[in-house]
Amino acid sequence: MIYLDNAATTMIKPLPVGRAVLKAMQTMASPGRGGHEPAMRAAKTVFDCRMEAAELFHVPSPEQIVFTMNATHGLNLAISSLAGPGTRVLVSGYEHNSVTRPLAALGAEIHVAEASLFDSAAMLSAFERQLPGMQLVVCTHVSNAFGFILPIYEIAGLCRKQGVPLIVDASQSAGVLPVDYEKLSAAFIAMPGHKGLFGPQGTGILICAQPGSPLLSGGSGSDSIPQLMPEYLPDRLEAGTHNVCGIAGLREGIRYVRQSGLDSIFAHESELLQTMVTELSGTGGLTLYTDRCRNQSGVLSLRSDRRNCEELASLLGEKGVCARAGLHCAPYAHRTAGTLESGTLRFSFSPFNTREEVSRCCQFIKDLL
Repeated sequence: MIYLDNAATTMIKPLPVGRAVLKAMQTMASPGRGGHEPAMRAAKTVFDCRMEAAELFHVPSPEQIVFTMNATHGLNLAISSLAGPGTRVLVSGYEHNSVTRPLAALGAEIHVAEASLFDSAAMLSAFERQLPGMQLVVCTHVSNAFGFILPIYEIAGLCRKQGVPLIVDASQSAGVLPVDYEKLSAAFIAMPGHKGLFGPQGTGILICAQPGSPLLSGGSGSDSIPQLMPEYLPDRLEAGTHNVCGIAGLREGIRYVRQSGLDSIFAHESELLQTMVTELSGTGGLTLYTDRCRNQSGVLSLRSDRRNCEELASLLGEKGVCARAGLHCAPYAHRTAGTLESGTLRFSFSPFNTREEVSRCCQFIKDLL
């Protein structure tokens, strides 16, 4: 198997991740639900994971790290805390449905800062031009469909200058690119645990600069008498029993990222991207969506005028290559790039992929075309 669908889930994990999940399942109870050893062991594991995340993302207090089910859960928490009917919200033209659908459901007034694919200067100009009068900005750091790295720190600077709160979707950047809470000064930063942080599915992190509004109410393991959720983090946004097994695995995933180094991870994925671009360039009927790797993370979308994306993905799957075809839950991005009707076939890399795997995949594509 050649697994090149890491933008959806990094299925191949560092070995300590799975071991930690199993150990937690066998030895840990629920944090905050008892003073016995299994409960205290769980509490320590959860706190350790908060500490690891706080250090990786330069967050002053581990209490600002809120555990979620995934990035979608975190984005819904953040968006519902700051937006409502009629709220004027500016987004990029590369947002995922986990941003646009919650905004639409709340009745927010969505405005789009449109710019051509891989054109950071045009993107920044669009935000600067449209930001006055806005009440909220929600912006992805990296396009999940095309790997376009948006100028998020410059956009954050514009938001600070205008006094507009910012929510960052770091789904494709966390664990690959620097996501610096202190430099971004965002109201919220949401990310999954199961992508670049190598945690299990069902884990995520929301970094909070403010308490926010709960989506769920229930037990928090603290302050049981009041019938409203606590006002303080992380308890305010973490109703119910924690996913202790998932968090234990996520802790090991974050440790792997910190030990490996973001620069090393990004360099490796960029090398694999460059390999695929080089080997597929000039292939008849094939369009590669790339900035020649200058402003792009380890994600490459392509399409062919000889086979549709779904068919090509299915044929590659028969050869053991795992990739994703379609719109990738990001119709805004495909509308911007002009691929809404066809979709694309997306390949996405991780530190556990090799150049040999990428070369074999490229040869399969050439043979099929």
